[in-house]
Amino acid sequence: MLSSSDEIRAALHEHLAWWGLRQFTSDRDYFAWQQQQLSHEDLKQLTLLAERKRVGDRHDEMAFYDLAAHPKIFPALYSQRYEYYEAIAPWMAVHCDDATQILDFGCGPGILTSFYARLFPNKQFMGIDRSPVSLAVAREQTDRLGLRNLHFDCVDGDVQLLSGCYDLVVATHALLQAEHDPGLPSRSWRTFERGNDSTLQALFEQRTGLGRRLDNLMEVLSPDGHMILVEKTRPLARRVSFQRALAARGLRLIELPTSIRYHSVEELVDDGPYYRLQRRGQEAVAWDESPEPDDGRPFSPEAIVTSTDPERPLYENHWPSAQAAWEQLGNRDVLVETTRREQDGRQVHVERGRVSGFHYLYCANTFDQRQLVIVEQARAAMLDVYYQEILQGFG
Repeated sequence: MLSSSDEIRAALHEHLAWWGLRQFTSDRDYFAWQQQQLSHEDLKQLTLLAERKRVGDRHDEMAFYDLAAHPKIFPALYSQRYEYYEAIAPWMAVHCDDATQILDFGCGPGILTSFYARLFPNKQFMGIDRSPVSLAVAREQTDRLGLRNLHFDCVDGDVQLLSGCYDLVVATHALLQAEHDPGLPSRSWRTFERGNDSTLQALFEQRTGLGRRLDNLMEVLSPDGHMILVEKTRPLARRVSFQRALAARGLRLIELPTSIRYHSVEELVDDGPYYRLQRRGQEAVAWDESPEPDDGRPFSPEAIVTSTDPERPLYENHWPSAQAAWEQLGNRDVLVETTRREQDGRQVHVERGRVSGFHYLYCANTFDQRQLVIVEQARAAMLDVYYQEILQGFG
């Protein structure tokens, strides 16, 4: 076992290079390299299957990952995830040290699974995935590395039962891949709170496959076992529904969930949170269903009148904290407002008004999006245009 995070990171870089992955900080450099590695037909097929995966079923997802595991394709594709591996692997490595039987659910071609197995030769690892081509690559690479403590099984966790018993289950981007699903709506556009509608929660777990996968994992988690989960649940509506699914199955937080930020080449990605959970024991950390702190500009009446940039509104906030700022606007004179329900089910409110000689536009919906813009009288017409544009976007 390596003794420091720097040693782990150095070993990870060596491991990723062995897999043929490269780190890029420039989109131009990355896509130039990608075009050298992949043909036009390769890129066309990847794009087609990626779109089918986004809107299709598990068979479409499997087809995409089968293609992605092709030896010519996966270095060019997975190099985009280089910083993701840097962000995840050290966290996982620390906690693998506390377990003996470790399951990596949704392991793909085994890039990180094989890294953990190299770090801990005295522990047993099992990688599970439903892409047979990914697992063929994983087994081949495991043989090349000479790993005797790593095995793989091709199982579709949506329709097949898992086997074995593990004291640590790891799942990253494998339980909740339906990124287009918004999650559970709040009670109304005025609040971030969710009701306790078990039917809505059950529907969310069913349509995303989360319920089936979690139940499957719970069957192979030892009575004293732990889980480490990372899913794309930064939006509050997804985070709340994900957390409720975990809590309903008796999983308890060991520590505060940690948000993860990294780059996919030049694109900044806000991911996670990173959850560390236990099956038994006293709950150490309470579940939090409130919005996380955001980058919204702090509000005060003084901040409005001291703005000097003619190209920017006096105040602008596109974060959840815009709701608190809107609530501080005392004696609002609402000129016009509309509350409607869109086709996807979300309730949307848009409001134009005046306050203390200034004009404002406020938007809110039941999937936690908030926007507040304040301008002086001379630019009030600009907000009228925004208001009409928002109304035209309903539907």
